[in-house]
Parts: sequence; structure tokens; C-alpha cells
Amino acid sequence: MPVTRPCPNFHHLLACAAFMASFMHSCPPANADPVSNSRPNILFIIADDASRDSMGIYGSTYVETPNFDRIASEGVLFTQAYNCNPKCAPARACLLTGRYSWQLQEACNHNPFLSSRWAFYPYLLEASGYCVGYTGKGWGPGEFRGYDASRSRDKPNPAGHPFQTEKLKPPYSGINNIDYAGNFKVFLDQVPKQKPFCFWFGTKEPHRSYGKDNWKLDGRDLSKVTVPAYYPDNATIRGDLADYAIEVEWYDHHIGRALKELELRDMLDNTMIIATSDHGMPFPRVKGQIYDDGFHVPMAVRWGNRVQAGRVVTDFITFPDVAPTIMEAAGVKLHSQMTGKSFLPQLLSKKSGRIDSTRDHTLLGKERHDIGRTDGDQLSVGYPARAIRTDRYLYVRNFKPDRWPVGDPGYGLLNCDGSPTKSYLTGHSRAHRDFRFYQMSRAKLKQEELYDMQQDPDCINNLAGKPELKAIKTALWEQLRKELTEQEDPRMIGNGDIFDFYPNRHISRQQDLYKQPDYDPVGDFETRYGSSTERK
Repeated sequence: MPVTRPCPNFHHLLACAAFMASFMHSCPPANADPVSNSRPNILFIIADDASRDSMGIYGSTYVETPNFDRIASEGVLFTQAYNCNPKCAPARACLLTGRYSWQLQEACNHNPFLSSRWAFYPYLLEASGYCVGYTGKGWGPGEFRGYDASRSRDKPNPAGHPFQTEKLKPPYSGINNIDYAGNFKVFLDQVPKQKPFCFWFGTKEPHRSYGKDNWKLDGRDLSKVTVPAYYPDNATIRGDLADYAIEVEWYDHHIGRALKELELRDMLDNTMIIATSDHGMPFPRVKGQIYDDGFHVPMAVRWGNRVQAGRVVTDFITFPDVAPTIMEAAGVKLHSQMTGKSFLPQLLSKKSGRIDSTRDHTLLGKERHDIGRTDGDQLSVGYPARAIRTDRYLYVRNFKPDRWPVGDPGYGLLNCDGSPTKSYLTGHSRAHRDFRFYQMSRAKLKQEELYDMQQDPDCINNLAGKPELKAIKTALWEQLRKELTEQEDPRMIGNGDIFDFYPNRHISRQQDLYKQPDYDPVGDFETRYGSSTERK
């Protein structure tokens, strides 16, 4: 598979040729190529930190999501959808570029300086005649340097041109005041009648922080809350989950308003609607971690009569597959950088179940998510891991098991959002009965992990040491290693440590955290990977 090589100098990396002059426009200029009215509109709806099992159609008993469920019941529900890398910035980069996370250089990490070397599907569609916009959270967090500030009044985002002006009063504290559906309406108002649109609808819910005990204001019944096996079952955890549920339902509320807006304009059935989340809920052992609840995401697609309603598809799809699917549906040639595979055949099929027998697994991985992890004198290192998920098993390879998976305890375990659940798990001594849940979420890991996803969906029992499963473990590792090598993953071809040196953009925060005011990650990168260094 083709892999774009990095720029040899970090300042060059940031200053690679400006991304697209079309950043100036929310819709193509008048001289754009003519567009057929039959081309579908694209509405991509993404939650920020909502777990798959929080959607009613996947079996949630305490979160109500009638609008997400409507998309699924009137379209296709995917049961094996995965995000490739379970953190906001890298997951969203996979979506927008059509590439696997380990093929994205600096964009494999969370909070990077994102260069303009990548092509993003919204702007590829814009170049073909689409109107492009986004609201809420697009790509991020990170710093995108691929635009010409002198030519654009509004700083663009890889997800599209910003529509953020409409605000509202949220029902509870902790919920953002952005009127996502209102901004979608503003966008639609300026789309010319003969133009198709591509809109990224990104809520900032249910990202932390929440208004504590909003569930009381909302009259929630904690007895209905489902507590995963990796948490103790008590009022603190149930209350935190109930506060989370309110924010998932806010995401769903805006889905309903967006669908209504399309219905009022008679645009619903010619719009491909994809609804998903970037990764699992912002709780310990979920967000940012290589366990099923972190990377197994909700996904449903509605597309009028183009898609037979009520189908459930078990083919494995992953975030790098989304951009090729959208491009193919829009009739736009795939960009050469895209290594994902379109799942349009799965959408257009009349069948349910497994459509393509070769889509029987997915690959996952991560490098550096948040700061606060060290390795000797080296600061802000990652926790490199890769995994393969099949119908039956999850196999994980941890490349640096001597490091703390969620960050160094002395720096606050920063690869986990602050929350009542986190505070509870970290607040007990070894003698406490619930200390085992802290260990489950924070302790150092074995080099290999193996979980039986049919018997152990919460990934509690690591079976990697079982002699009777050695052949299965070995086969999964060989398949993972082979496919990653074919994709030129730096971890497989001897240059994986480069991920530890791509700078995190929060330089002053790192200087304060480590009490090293001279810490210069940009300079360290350039020293190690200078202009004379050729690398993959």
C-alpha cells in the first residue's frame, strides 16, 4: 500500500504547501464543475466519547436514543464497527484521511501539530462541487497548520468550514451551548439549490466535564443503570454513568432536530446519513484504551431507498473505510493516500449478516495519547500497542509494557479524564475491597493480551498465558504482524520510536508539568530527525 513519507524537517512539516485555496469558500465558486442533482448529500454525525452500548438499539437499558435508533431501523446497523485508534484526534484523522492510524505519522498521536500533507475527504468533495461545512467538534484536539490565514477569515478545520454562530441555553451545566442543529440549518440555508452538500455534525457531548448529579435534576432512576464488570457497583459509579447518559441523549436530541430539518426541506431521502462516535465513554479503562468498549463504536447509515431498511450487517469496518465509502457514493475518484476500503457494497446489498467473508477482522493501535508518561530521561512518551479483533478474539501486543498504560501515577494518570469514577478508583489503599478495580484500570500490562470476546466482552480475563490457546495467540500475532508490515507500520519496520518524538502542541503545559522550563519537543524532533534523515 502506498505510504506518504514525512517531511524531513519539522518546520517544513508544518509549512508544507497550503492545503487548499478553497478554504475561502463554504461552497464551490460559480465556475466549479457542474454537479448532477442525483449525487447524494452527506451528513456525518459524530458524538464525542459515546460508547456503542449506550445506544438503545445496541441494548442500552438506561440511555434512550430514539433518533440514532431511527437511522438504524430505516437504514443499516453495523455491529462490528471500529475506530482504529481510541482517542479523539487520531480517530478523527483516520475518518478524514481514509488511512490507518499508524500510517498518519504525527496524526497518529493525540494533540499533534497537524501538517497539510494530508488530503481530507470534505475538501476533496468540495473540489468536485460539494458545499462543505461543519459544526461543533471537527478534527481535534490539535493544531492544524494547513491553511493560509491571510486568505481565510475563519480558521478552517479538516472537517470543513465552520458554522458555529448559533447558540442555545443547555438544559444542565456541563452541556455545551452550541446549537448544532441550528448551525446545520444556517448551513443549509446558504447551499445553492443545485448543489449537494457534505456536512460534519460533531457534538461535543458526552465529553467531560459533566454537571455533577445532573441525574438528580433530571429525575433519573439509578437502579436502571448498567455497571460494567470492570467497575464496582455503587452509587458513585451509577450516578456518574447517569450523568453521562444525559449527555448521550443530548447528542441524540440534535440528531432528531437534524433529521427534521432535512424532512422539512424534502432532502432526507437523498442524504446519506452516517451516525457514529469517535470512541467509548470518558471513563477509566474505556477512552484511550485497547479494550473493546474503547474502540468498538456505534455506527448506523440511512440513505433513503438506496439502502434496504432494517438490515444488520456483521462485516468488520473501521474508520479508515469511511472516507472511501463517502467518496465512492459521491462518484469522486479515491485519493491515492486512502488505504481504507469502501463499505458501499455492504450498504447496497439486500442481505443481512456477513456480506463479505473477508471482512472478518480489524486492526487497532495507539501511540501517544496524552502527556504525563516518561521513560527514563525521555518525556511525553506514548504507550505503543497494536491489536487484532476477530469475531471470537481480541489479541493485543504491548510494545513497551514497562511503561504505565494510562500515564505515570506521579503525573495524575492523564490518559484518563477526571471524573467521580476516576476519583473513586484512585482513592483507596491496597487493603480496600475495591482496589482491584483500580489495578484493572491502571496497572502495568503484560506484553501480550488475549480475550475471548464471546465469553468475556468486558475484557477482564487475559488468556494469553493459557497453554491450550498458544496456537491461537501465535496465529493472531502472525496475522497482525504480517498485515502491519504490509502497511509499513513504523513499529514493524524498525522506526516506531518516531511516534514518541512527534511534538505534543501543549509545550508550556509540558514544561510546567515536568518542571523543565527548557523542554523543547520541537527542537528535540528536529535534532533527532533532521533534514538529512530519510525515514519512513
